[in-house]
Amino acid sequence: MDNAIYTALTRQSGLVKEMQAIANNIANANTSGFRREGVIFAEHLASLDRQGVTLSMAHARGRLVDLRQGVLTQTGGLFDLAVEGEGFFMIETPGGNRLTRAGAFLTSPEGELVDPDGHRLLDEGQAPIIVPDGAGVITVGPDGTLSANGLPFGRIGVFAPPDPAELTHDGGTGFSFLSEPESIENPNIRQGFLEESNVNPVSEITRMIEVQRAYEMGQTLLEREDQRIRSVIIAMSR
Repeated sequence: MDNAIYTALTRQSGLVKEMQAIANNIANANTSGFRREGVIFAEHLASLDRQGVTLSMAHARGRLVDLRQGVLTQTGGLFDLAVEGEGFFMIETPGGNRLTRAGAFLTSPEGELVDPDGHRLLDEGQAPIIVPDGAGVITVGPDGTLSANGLPFGRIGVFAPPDPAELTHDGGTGFSFLSEPESIENPNIRQGFLEESNVNPVSEITRMIEVQRAYEMGQTLLEREDQRIRSVIIAMSR
């Protein structure tokens, strides 16, 4: 196979992955706490011979999470919470603890604070948070302190990963991490608010069109290269 075809195929593969990321962003444009994700392209040089001749090929396996703040929307919900600025909530899932910016929580039959999927919200010590029976009026302070009738009974944990580049989407709005996240001392939690997705649908659709056109150009190149090789083989066989 001609080297130009190898190069074009790696580029096409990367464009497919970018199109998948864009489609996922658009699908979650209205998902509370969702973070936009992009694909990182890099150049990979493959050696062709011992004289140092190389072939440049595309490499698009990395993902980049956009951590920019989304718009905060007031809902008035008792356990609708939003982190303004740096930090993530931590939830307990069957696959391990996960970080999330989605702050729509509720109480379980056992009185624990959980997300809509039943995953428990964790406090600053990474323990479940339990709302006392007959707690009455519950408030959440900017630092995450939970109070019932003015008496504190817990503090919601807000965490930050040592290296944001280590975050990996783990389905929906959750993120897995490699290094243990650090607790933020002075977070800013807004009770009665939810953070919207930070996806800009117009920008994503524009990028989708650009990627589609780039893919079509690559496909045209592959077809022309295939036709050129066929023509050479036919000419040599005569």
